Order: sequence, then structure tokens, then C-alpha cells
Amino acid sequence: MIELSGQIERITYTNEENGYTVARVAIEGSGETATVVGFLHEPAPGTTLRMRGEWTVHPKFGQQFKLEEYETVTPKTASTIERYLSAGAVKGIGPATARLIVRKFGADSLEVMDRDIGRLREISGIGRKRLAQIKQSWESQKAVREVMLFLQGNGVSPAYAAKVYRRYGAASVAVVKKNPYRLANDIQGIGFATADHIAGALGYPRDGEQRAEAGLLYTLERCVDEGHVFLPADELVIRGVELLEIDENVLRRVLSNLEKRGRIVIDRSSPGRVGERVPKPPTEGGTPIYPLRLYECEVRVAQRLRSLSVEPLQRQLDQPAGALLSGRLGDEQQRAVKAAFEHGVTVITGGPGTGKTTVIDALVRGFSLGGLGVLLAAPTGRAAKRMTEATGREAKTIHRLLEVGPGGGFKRTRENPLDADVLIVDEISMVDVLLMAALLDALPARARLVMVGDADQLPSVGPGNILADVIAAGSIPVARLTQVYRQEQDSRIVSGAYDIIHGRLPQFSADEEGDFYFIEQSEPDRVVGLIATLVRERIPARFGLDPVEEVQVLTPMNRGATGTSHLNETLQQVLNPSTAVLEQGARSFRPGDKVMQTRNNYDLDVFNGDIGRVTRVDSEASELVVSFDTGEVAYGAESLEELTLAYAITVHKSQGSEFPAVVLPLLTQHYMLLQRNLLYTAVTRGKRLVVIVGSRKALSMAIGNDRTQERNTALAPRLR
Repeated sequence: MIELSGQIERITYTNEENGYTVARVAIEGSGETATVVGFLHEPAPGTTLRMRGEWTVHPKFGQQFKLEEYETVTPKTASTIERYLSAGAVKGIGPATARLIVRKFGADSLEVMDRDIGRLREISGIGRKRLAQIKQSWESQKAVREVMLFLQGNGVSPAYAAKVYRRYGAASVAVVKKNPYRLANDIQGIGFATADHIAGALGYPRDGEQRAEAGLLYTLERCVDEGHVFLPADELVIRGVELLEIDENVLRRVLSNLEKRGRIVIDRSSPGRVGERVPKPPTEGGTPIYPLRLYECEVRVAQRLRSLSVEPLQRQLDQPAGALLSGRLGDEQQRAVKAAFEHGVTVITGGPGTGKTTVIDALVRGFSLGGLGVLLAAPTGRAAKRMTEATGREAKTIHRLLEVGPGGGFKRTRENPLDADVLIVDEISMVDVLLMAALLDALPARARLVMVGDADQLPSVGPGNILADVIAAGSIPVARLTQVYRQEQDSRIVSGAYDIIHGRLPQFSADEEGDFYFIEQSEPDRVVGLIATLVRERIPARFGLDPVEEVQVLTPMNRGATGTSHLNETLQQVLNPSTAVLEQGARSFRPGDKVMQTRNNYDLDVFNGDIGRVTRVDSEASELVVSFDTGEVAYGAESLEELTLAYAITVHKSQGSEFPAVVLPLLTQHYMLLQRNLLYTAVTRGKRLVVIVGSRKALSMAIGNDRTQERNTALAPRLR
């Protein structure tokens, strides 16, 4: 990296939340000024910086110095000290007072303030009250400088150093020295590796119990990313040994300590593991170990589902809509409606074209005729919107139904339940155990719950496997829809999806009137080129679809030539070659870009998987505005890391959404993810058109692989 020193002349922009700053800096020894961009804590004109970074060229604003690391340097000359104090960095000192201080003490002014700040009483206009204000501000600045120097000296970037200081304040150094591993849990973006590096620099032993505890907790939390609710003890220890490279006996001893302190739950009475639809007893040494919150959620879900199943219903229904519905529902659909009328909890499951939406509409009408209040919900905004369109009744995302409060908690709880006699939840396979627990907590004790979904789709991105586990338990009524209706029978997409889920190669369309195509190509670069041409030219020309709004590229992976990262870069260039660019790390955003929110942000009221379009970009301020279905959302520099381009998204992220057209690359390079239910999920996202571009071998591999990744859950045996 390049090293420069200079004094801030002017602050063009700063984000008070995270310190992202654009400043003009007089570069020492050059006689020139430069634009410096990066994360600075409370930047002020007059501040002298020693900077490390690199020169970049912004397409609109030209040459800039991109700051990676910095430290503040005490001004040395009388003129630089006066400029520093005049800028208002120290409360109680303005330009006139700064001039008097420097006139009195010269180049020793700051040393006097450090050593004997009381001498400022010698300056006209500084009394006791004002001196106290100056002293407090000056000491606070010294603390901030010490914290920032300590953190950056131990490998924490300025952006994260600012976050650490906002979290712990003046106690930051003490907190980090006492337990650097807290950073991995408390600060978004600082992982275990960074925290471990800091701990090593501070002299923490590699085989110490504090490091072992942090590593095991980190490993257990990572199991959430894989969809597990717990890890068997042996597997947790093995993973811990691989991560920490220490003796397993240390880890087993630490597990006992973590249990005693209530950080984990070792469920010795667990009813077993469920991962293959059939419960298995714990193997030797395989006692389930849960993060505390996941254990509590799984137990609550089981308890609430059992309770709802046996509680007296708010009102019995004698099929009030039977006559109305009998002429428009098939036999399976009528049985599904009847089950929902008669039971406290019901599952309705079926593949594409089997009329799940028709059943939801019939249930809404039937329950309403019976005088019951009905609420509709789905995990995603798009799925909720489809429910609204199908029923004419408002449907909400689960997060909005539960009314997110300050800090991300829900306002709707057991103490403040939903006002509903019936709750119908669509796309239930997407709901993880955490959200399911919150939803069930908010449901009145004598309400009905109807869960609708496709059991053959991928499970939730988050931990648990709610739909599959509830069906496997066998203790809750399940209505299966298998009949494909006439309007869907002519669709190659629908028939192809059923071929795939039953292990058969699908029949693809062979003429221009079809809706399900396969284009054979095994070279990754050519696949990318074909996809770009399909999305930009061929699909819009033949089907009249908008290439950004109505065509969605799905892919099994994030990395590689046909992963989301490379595909998004390519598609952005061909679909939205705008010159107004906002750079965020390796990504860039432009007006008109399709983007996706990648984590729940309760402050902005946007959630993981929400897709929108960029409407405005302010490159200099590092801000942009995104239009979602629910309205416009302004993103500052601190929240841009939560956005990603969405011209191409993973199949997992597409769950709960439907698109007019889907394009899917499928190559043998994806072998780790070539699974039947993944391919099935991708194909069933397309409504009017699905195009697979790839190799026949990869297609056969995916269809032939019906082994889904086993998830460690115990919900099914708990329900039994």
C-alpha cells in the first residue's frame, strides 16, 4: 500500500453512523490537495493523518486516494495547531480562542493541553465552566485516538474500528483486551479468524480455555448456516479440533463448562435425530448439542403445535361453504378444505398445478362465511403478493404480520397475540425454526393454523426443516394434492417438474410455442455468453418479456464462472451499462440495477431475499435508494454491504418467488449442489418459460441424486 501524510482541509461528506468520509486533504511535501475516501472516526478539518491505501480513479469524480488504514498525528507547527483547534474538533474552542491559545503557547499548545490543561485559564474568555467543557472534550478525543490506534495496530480495519468504538465506547480497549473473541459475536463483519488474530497478537494461548470456548461457540453457530438446529457432540468436537488445532480433551472439558454457564444445551433426553424423514436414535457420543436459542425455539415449536392440535377450536364449522365450493373443487381439494375446517393444525402440500392457491382461496371464503377472522401470511413479499392477488384479501410477510419492533424484536407475542381465529401460511417450507417459534408464540391458543407448501422443494435457508419434520412426525393431519389440473397439463414446465422429482429425464419443448427448453453447452464461458444473449435479446424478442423485471437467472452456486458473482457482473454490463456508479468493495451499483437484500434489517424494514431496483445513486455521499414492492428505501454507506446485485441469484434465494421466465446454468462444476430437489425448486420458479443451459451429464447427475443434505433436527420426534 502507498503511505501518505496530510492535513484535512475540508470535509465534503461524512456518514455519522459509520464514519464513511469524503475529504480534501493537503498532502504533505507535495503542495497539492487530494480527495481521500474511506472510514474516519469523527473527522475534522485541521486533523493531520498518516494514511495507507491506494490511488483509484472514480468514473465521475476522477482520482481519489482510497483509505485502508490511518492514524491521527499530533500537529507540530503553530499554524497547523491553530487550524486544528479552529475547526471545532474540541468543544469550547472556536477560531478566536484557538488564535489566542496558539499566540500564548505556540507550537507547545497541544502539549500544554495534555500536561496541564488548567493553564488555559490564562487565556481571556476561558472560565471554569468553559475549561471543564474543553477538558471533557479533549480527554474524550484522547481516548478515541488510543482506541483507534490500538484496534488498527491489532489488525482491525478503520471501518470495523469505528463499529467497535460505537459498541463499547471508551471501554473498547479494556473490553477487547479482556476478551477479543467477543468481537466475532458482537460486531457484524468481524469473524472468528480476525478475533483469533487479535487474541494471538495480545498473547492469548492457543490452547487456552477462552479460545476453545470461543471456537466451539463459533462452530456451533456456523451449523445454523448449514440448516442444522444442533450438532452431535463428536461432530462438534471434530470440527473444533480442525478449526483450533488443539487437543480434543480440552474441547470436551470446555463443553461441560459452557453447559454449566447456560451457553449451550446438551440434550441428553433428546428423542433422536431426524434427517431422512425417519427418526434415528443418537449414536454413541452423538448427544445433540444446541445453541441455547435454537433449543428453546425447537421445543416451543413442538409444544405449540401439539397444543394447537388438541385445544378446543374457537368455533366448529359444519362446512358452511360446502355447497358453494363443491362445484369448483376436486376431491383432493375438498378433503383438504374439510381437514382445515375440522382440525386445529393442518398441512396442505402439493406440487405445481395441483391447486394449492385455489384451496387457500376456498379456505378464506369458507372460514369467512363461518364468521371466523382470517389472517394470511407468507415468508416473502412476493409470495404474500400472490396470496393477495389470489384471494382478494391482504396478505403480509410474516415479519410484518408480527410487527417488528425496535432492535428487531416482534411486538406480537404470547402477551400481545394476533387478532385471528385462523392463520393460513403459504410457502411454509421456507420458514425456519426461529421464525416459526415467533409465529406460533403470537397465535391465540384456540386459533386454527393451516400450513401450505411443497414438501419436495428445498428446505428453509435458515435452521430447521419445518414442513418435512411436521409431515414426518405423522401426528398432524396432512392433505396431499396430487392431481394436476387441465390448465397446467399442457405445460412442459409442470410435467417436467414432476418428471424430475420422480427421477425421470423431462421432455423438453421442441418448437417455438413451448415453455421448457434445454440448450446443450458444457463450456462455462460459452454458457455465460449464451445466458447473456438469451436474457438481453432472444427471450425479450420471442416472448415479449422485460429482461430485468421478468427474466431471472438462477444458479446453484455463488462462485465460479457460472456463479452469481460473475453472472451478475456480466449481466449488469449487458443490461444496465450506466456510467453513474457507486462502488462498494468489489461491487458497483448503478441506477436501474436489480438488487437483493441479503439479511434482515429491521431499521430499514427490509428483509433477507427482498428484490428491488436502484432508483437513485449519490456516488460522492456513498448512498443510494432502492424501490421495493413495499416502497423506497434509502441506503447509507453503513448498510450497502447488505445489498447485492440480483440479475442472477442462487436457487436457495429464489424460494418463495415466482418469475415469468427462469434461466438456469447447469454444469458438472456444480457437482456439490447437483441435487434433485434443487433442480425441481429451480424449475418450479418459472411460470411462463424455463431455459436450462448446460450439459446433459449435469442434468442426469442432478436428477439421479435424490439424497438431500441431512439436517440435524429433532422436531418430528418431539411432535410424536
